[in-house]
Amino acid sequence: MFEKAKWIWYEKAGAENSFGEFIGEFASQGATKVKISCDGDYTLFINGRVASSNQYGDFEHYKSVDEIDITELTLKGRNQIAILVWHFGKSTQRYKKYTPGVICEVSADGKVSFFTDEATLCRQSQAYESGFKRQISSQLGFSFSYDATKEDFWTQGQPNSFKKAVLVNKKCAFVPRPNKRLSLGSAVKATHLGNGVYDLGKEYVGLLTFELEATEKTKINIAFGECLDNGQVKRILGDRDFSVDYTAKAGKNRFTHYMLRLACRYFQLSSEKPIKVNFLGLIPQFYPVEAKEVCLSNPVDNEIYKICLSTLQLCMMEHYVDCPWREQCLYAFDSRNQMLSGYYAFENKNREYARSNLILMSKDKRNDGLMSICYPCGTNLTIPSFSLYYILSLKEYLDNTNDLSVISEVNAKVKEIIKAFLNNMENGIVCKFPLDCHWNFYDWSPHADGSLYAGEGKSPDPLISVLTVLALKSYREICEMCGLPYEYKDEENQLKNRIKDLFFDTGSGLFHANGNFLELINALAVKAGIPTHKEAEAIAKALASGALIPCSLSMKCFTYDALIFADKDKYKNYILEDIRRTYVPMLTVGTVWETAEGASAFGNAGSLCHGWSSTPIYYYNILQ
Repeated sequence: MFEKAKWIWYEKAGAENSFGEFIGEFASQGATKVKISCDGDYTLFINGRVASSNQYGDFEHYKSVDEIDITELTLKGRNQIAILVWHFGKSTQRYKKYTPGVICEVSADGKVSFFTDEATLCRQSQAYESGFKRQISSQLGFSFSYDATKEDFWTQGQPNSFKKAVLVNKKCAFVPRPNKRLSLGSAVKATHLGNGVYDLGKEYVGLLTFELEATEKTKINIAFGECLDNGQVKRILGDRDFSVDYTAKAGKNRFTHYMLRLACRYFQLSSEKPIKVNFLGLIPQFYPVEAKEVCLSNPVDNEIYKICLSTLQLCMMEHYVDCPWREQCLYAFDSRNQMLSGYYAFENKNREYARSNLILMSKDKRNDGLMSICYPCGTNLTIPSFSLYYILSLKEYLDNTNDLSVISEVNAKVKEIIKAFLNNMENGIVCKFPLDCHWNFYDWSPHADGSLYAGEGKSPDPLISVLTVLALKSYREICEMCGLPYEYKDEENQLKNRIKDLFFDTGSGLFHANGNFLELINALAVKAGIPTHKEAEAIAKALASGALIPCSLSMKCFTYDALIFADKDKYKNYILEDIRRTYVPMLTVGTVWETAEGASAFGNAGSLCHGWSSTPIYYYNILQ
């Protein structure tokens, strides 16, 4: 990918939450491109103007390189290049810690005109505070602190306090960025409501930007959130701190931070001394995708569809994310719902984007054969059931795109996952995974939420057993589509029979999880093909009666699938009415929620914009 460039950093050691600045010159007479990759995130400046930002979240064994056409920003003759790099340095659920570094190369008129090496000038950022320890959340990672009184004109190549770079040893397998770079919209200005609170009018995802005036040096805190609590932004929630710091210089201050996407509707600005705010808002940042034109006959359904679509798009960054406000993580289950919705919401089935998500997830590596909780992930935590949903996602991708080529890239990972579950069986049933890194989670509902960071031991697990059958069924169908041998026929049939023997109550005609008649296990059993069709019809009747322990919003899709399998025409109106009953309260917000409880869930930290709840898009399409 690079002809001459080398990995560099501004020092040998790499501190947490550190910012490096790198400058150079290149000559150009025409077409000019930059190739760049870093650990963390970057902002690229050409002749003092922002050219690009947003490193693709990745692994060193699958390291993404951006190739950026900068011709329009260049001058004939000498040009300045400047790169700001944010090294996070602490593993989270969306970032795996590696050695800090940046590698960059400029090609002008077909020849390498600039490349990073030990002669490149660099320094630790003067204005960004390296080592700043505030954490927004355990998933999002660090916040930042910026001091405008320490600004200089470094992006225009003035080498104040710069020194030669240090080579760093990084063994990366480079790949071109697997999907499009994010786009920027026009800045949206927030309206001042009073008492330092500002309202964007609806939720946006984007880059913090503002212009303000101060009579003297002043420290400012900017909090952000999806909703207000007693007229205030909920800045502190447990160990989370949804805010950034900025120290204003005397006079006019203009600032945009290009390396942390905020998701919010509201800001709250607090300053030590009086300031004048001329503009406070976000520059929307979004994945470029074309939504299909949809017009449903029922006006309420139309409005629900629109907020599902809006949420789905707000949860599309370099990959799908669950909750852009609080986490920005790629989960296998959450993205399954998002991909399924995207096949119907976007032109060309959103094929390129869905494929890139599936491949990125497949690059995850764990010793136990499972997939990590998110990707890329630097923490030792997994939700075993989500590994099985990955196989379902893959099957649905093939159903909707017929892109069989993806299997050659991910098949080894799929077989590794299946092996992990088959090896975790006792007496013909898949067991709970026993360690404290195994979160045996299935749903935010009673008897299904597991115990986080608390090893539950190895015991027979009806829910994971049913999901294993569903994954095996999905893989069998994948093999049929791709002409591959299916090696697990006996295991699939034996597990189905064992589940039926142990967890099917012949008196009620329902499946149970250790005596608890859950909506989820019955819906999944029907989808997995464990009951006969006649039994599935009886289960569907119970699902529609509301007599079972209900599942939460994200898992309702499997209830709807079971009802459609049993009798689509009979249950069509029930499904549509259930969607309306659940989603109408969300219309006033304009996005769909993590759970039906909304912001009050999870200790007042429930997300009001969550991608896994976008599935009505799918059901409105297939129930037409």
